[in-house]
Amino acid sequence: MELARFNAYSDFPTGLQFFHDAVNHLLNDENQVRPWNPAVDILETETELIFKVDAAGVSQKDIDVQLENGTMTLKGERKFEKDDKVKGYHRIERSYGAFARSFTLPDTVDPEGVRADYAQGVLTITLAKKELAKPRAIKVHVT
Repeated sequence: MELARFNAYSDFPTGLQFFHDAVNHLLNDENQVRPWNPAVDILETETELIFKVDAAGVSQKDIDVQLENGTMTLKGERKFEKDDKVKGYHRIERSYGAFARSFTLPDTVDPEGVRADYAQGVLTITLAKKELAKPRAIKVHVT
């Protein structure tokens, strides 16, 4: 008779598959909403500072932009709309729920010159620079 060692984990998938399945189970629970933050690109021109925020699926009325004491705060929420006709989901990979992101702004930004546009799931926030911060050419006269 051959002795077999007891392995408590023999029924579990091995290695990364076990970790992957455990995380998917945790994150795909319909009663939980995992936190998320939209991706943001920040670019600068000579006259403006521009933020491009990936906000696909977020309603314009659910987005709030605030400027206070040199900080810009973005808040919003992507709501999960459950359809009663759907019997079940095979996979839910997009994140839902509320988000908040804050960015420290340089002193060169004019808080009065702010514009926000929302098109095709991208929120574009344009912050004008103060006149002092804009580059200017100075002629030097040689005598």
